[in-house]
Amino acid sequence: MGYLVGVVGKPNVGKSTFFSAATMATVPIAAYPFTTIKPNRGVGYVRVQCVCRELGVDDEPVNSVCEDGVRLIPVELVDCAGLVPDAWRGRGLGNKFLDEIMTADALIHVVDASGGTDVEGRVCEPGTHDPVDDIIFLDRELDMWLLGILKRDWEKVVRRSSLAREELLDAIADRLSGLAIRRGHIEDGFKQSGLDIDDYKSWCEDDLLRLVHTIRSIAKPMLIAANKIDVQESEENLPRLRALGYEVVPCSAEAELVLRRSEEKMMTDYKPGDGRFRILEPGRLTQEQLAALEKIQKVILDVWGSTGVQESINSAFLRLLGMIVVYPVEDLEKLADHKGRVLPDAYLVPSKTTAREFAAMIHSDLARNFLYATEARSRMRVGDDYIVKDRDVLSITSSAGRA
Repeated sequence: MGYLVGVVGKPNVGKSTFFSAATMATVPIAAYPFTTIKPNRGVGYVRVQCVCRELGVDDEPVNSVCEDGVRLIPVELVDCAGLVPDAWRGRGLGNKFLDEIMTADALIHVVDASGGTDVEGRVCEPGTHDPVDDIIFLDRELDMWLLGILKRDWEKVVRRSSLAREELLDAIADRLSGLAIRRGHIEDGFKQSGLDIDDYKSWCEDDLLRLVHTIRSIAKPMLIAANKIDVQESEENLPRLRALGYEVVPCSAEAELVLRRSEEKMMTDYKPGDGRFRILEPGRLTQEQLAALEKIQKVILDVWGSTGVQESINSAFLRLLGMIVVYPVEDLEKLADHKGRVLPDAYLVPSKTTAREFAAMIHSDLARNFLYATEARSRMRVGDDYIVKDRDVLSITSSAGRA
């Protein structure tokens, strides 16, 4: 099962621009609330250093892309309509989009770090709105919506005769199962919330809110894309945003979109996440275009190292979700598949994935008939309980053959 990252936030903070820059999908972009009227899904990429250069081979990617030793692995992103206060009550486009957001495994919260949009998403003077409030607001919207879902059956649960610990966990897991919230998330939520699970009948609404907040923080980890970082007030607000405890990535979605579009038109040589770009044919560009590109280099890339869009995607998958990259091969000598393609595939998998679980991601028959796996560098055979490591190159041997 692939993992999904949601791009969330209030209206008019650059969410759709971020999504377009990340996926090069065409979605409406305009400076007014509710530009996005339906959820958009698209493909972005996680950027990692490929193992091809370390292993001294020329790879032939199939499920991903490799350029100059940089492997780009496709991932799914969803961009939802901007949320306004009391969306959890159905205000604005509320519950419809909360449904979509909560199917995501992690969230990128795009915030206008300059404070240039008010609580409803209307444009205002930079510095006149506190972007910290936007993070607190979104946290509350998500928590209150989850609380509403849990409370629908809570009285029925409480009226039952005493439930054993496992039965209570099952009841909560069943209620939240459609939101990509797993049993393990709920167990960890109880541990971290400090609630006495045996005393559930005496819990008040604040106790339930604390529980859903803890579960949501575990099941839907979130980072902040501090957008419009080229505005002076944004840099001033960064320390306060970081003080909330979230990972905060300085970001300019607009600059990334300009660079991606210029690269698409072969005006520049640019890879998402790079700190520099090269203008291919300056004579093809107007003075205005050249000036805009020069500003992006000096004001954003030279100062922050990148536009922050690719870093946000990488952070969501590699840090928040703790995913690693594993390369399956059949031929250990050539590091190739059965068609002779060298390092054809790169899989993003959760950390703590076993060799058998990794085999199942390739094909169910491989897992069912698993015999052993061989790690390409050491040529060591490992069993089905071997925990795969980042950048492993593995050949799976089953009773049906190799993969």
